[in-house]
Amino acid sequence: MTAEFRTERDSMGELQVPADAWWGAQTQRAVQNFPISGLTMPSGFIRALGLIKEAAARANRELGLLDADRAAAIEAAARRVAAGEVDRHFPIDVFQTGSGTSTNMNANEVIAHLANEGNELGVHPNDHVNMGQSSNDVIPTAIQVSASMAATDGLIPALRHLAETLDIKAEELDGVAKTGRTHLMDAMPVTFAQELGCWSSQVRSNIKRIKSALKRLRRLPQGGTAVGTGINAHPEFGTRVAAALRETTGVKFRSADNLFEGISSQDPAVELSGQLKTLACSLMKMANDLRLMNSGPLAGIGEIELTALQPGSSIMPGKVNPVIPEAVCMVCAQVIGNDSTITVAGQSGLFQLNVMLPVVAQNLLQSVEILTNASQLLADSAIAGFRVREDVIRSALERNPILVTALNPVIGYELGAKTAKEAYRQGRPIKDVAREMTDLSDEELDRLLDPLNITRGGILE
Repeated sequence: MTAEFRTERDSMGELQVPADAWWGAQTQRAVQNFPISGLTMPSGFIRALGLIKEAAARANRELGLLDADRAAAIEAAARRVAAGEVDRHFPIDVFQTGSGTSTNMNANEVIAHLANEGNELGVHPNDHVNMGQSSNDVIPTAIQVSASMAATDGLIPALRHLAETLDIKAEELDGVAKTGRTHLMDAMPVTFAQELGCWSSQVRSNIKRIKSALKRLRRLPQGGTAVGTGINAHPEFGTRVAAALRETTGVKFRSADNLFEGISSQDPAVELSGQLKTLACSLMKMANDLRLMNSGPLAGIGEIELTALQPGSSIMPGKVNPVIPEAVCMVCAQVIGNDSTITVAGQSGLFQLNVMLPVVAQNLLQSVEILTNASQLLADSAIAGFRVREDVIRSALERNPILVTALNPVIGYELGAKTAKEAYRQGRPIKDVAREMTDLSDEELDRLLDPLNITRGGILE
């Protein structure tokens, strides 16, 4: 911003604002009052504010409360905000007044400035841009609109892509059996298709959970104004704003059944955050499994080779690390932390207003965004291209004494335990030791100890 200033006025008096800033006095006071983090409100949230202001002007025009010329100017200016053209004119820190009033007024002032360019309409930030609204219903609505759009347009498609990528890889590796593990110890075999199919099922379950939470997040409190009574708003205002947003975004927004609930609580945001935390747990499980399966290549499990993306060490030549799973795990840790913040913020619905709205917006939208990107990366840069080391897998399977479990129905648990211990002590394949310690024929042992047969339940013929 320029070093030159202009004088602006509000109800508290005069102050200096950068000459080329499109905001006014109330925004400037907030800039001066909250020099805390340098973090400004997310661009997705600002986009939602623009959409809400456009919908509000349209509703007020349709209701005969705002003249056509001013409404048209406000709608055009709000569309510029929604398009991200003026993000640099939203400078207020996330850590501000708990209602987000400063950011709502920032939007009102910027839109009024744009609406007044080249004309004498005299669009006022409060009287016209904020008509029928309060920060107390605008900011919760913006949280819900922005998070709904980000999840609908970004996260859910990314998760579908991840699930489909897992399904394709599972089909490719359907006939490859490997050592299963419980407690990080050798267990009965599974196929790669079964392992990857488990992950795909987790992803699809997460999609269902998120879509369920979005049903409640789409119920908007706009029209409740200051406390939920709807003071200074037309009775049809909220439903008309929801309809306009539905038409503009394609998301099925509707007016909340109880506007008091929508303003005083952040329960829908807390619910969605909880589902994002569940997704983070699922993705961290997958990423950690990939890291372990890739470990080595000589001294670890070494079942797969992830695609080499970059050198892994500044001192050890030739080292390659599982960088995508590591990045995904860090994303998941961040999302889990964000959920804790949102949970605490959700408890701050004091009487008729939640007073931690900006931090809810920041953390919720960050969680959606980084989970979207991490899911896409995990699919494209880790799962789609990993190579199975079948020689390593086959060697481990042949020496796995736990395969003796498949003989239990024939030789009993006790003899099975003795056979397994002896195979482990000698470091020999379980089939060779079982041939010596039981009266089963080679044909029976081949059939009963076949890893693929075991992965399909090992049905005795």
